[in-house]
Amino acid sequence: METLDLTCKKAPCFVKFSEMEQITNIQAEINQKKLETEILQLEKETADITHPFYLSKKCQIFQDMNRHLEAVLKEKRTLRQRLMKPRCQENLPIKAPFHKCVVELLTEAVTFIEKLESHLQNLRSIPQIPSIMKNMDTALTKTEVLVTDLEELTEQILKWRELQKGVHSDSICNTVELDFSFPLT
Repeated sequence: METLDLTCKKAPCFVKFSEMEQITNIQAEINQKKLETEILQLEKETADITHPFYLSKKCQIFQDMNRHLEAVLKEKRTLRQRLMKPRCQENLPIKAPFHKCVVELLTEAVTFIEKLESHLQNLRSIPQIPSIMKNMDTALTKTEVLVTDLEELTEQILKWRELQKGVHSDSICNTVELDFSFPLT
């Protein structure tokens, strides 16, 4: 009987193995539950963003804004003329003590419009910046190549000049020797 009991008992290594397997299964379940709770929490936090009711409201607001901007663009010329037109030509009921302030305000408005035009031109040129930078890079590399070519040419000219000085001084020495070899009578 004792031999049967001994064979039925699990070996200690298998007991540890089954315990480790149970622990990993429990940890996997815990991790799964944590993920599910995080997903539910995220859904709760973003419900107002992704809910069709709120999305339809936002879509409607964007469509209204788009219509307004299209109307403004259509009336761009008249709007610009209205902004450029001095308001003092219209008969505004302004009391005399405030006339100086109105004149100052108009000059500031004119400078604002001028600055606005320059800022708008700067904004329009932003998309062209990458191509301008690319052109500047190619111009820089061409300039660097020309500088190296110029340095090489300068070195060659200096070597040639030294060579010419040597040849010229040799020819002067030879002519002086020739002059002394002849009698001066």
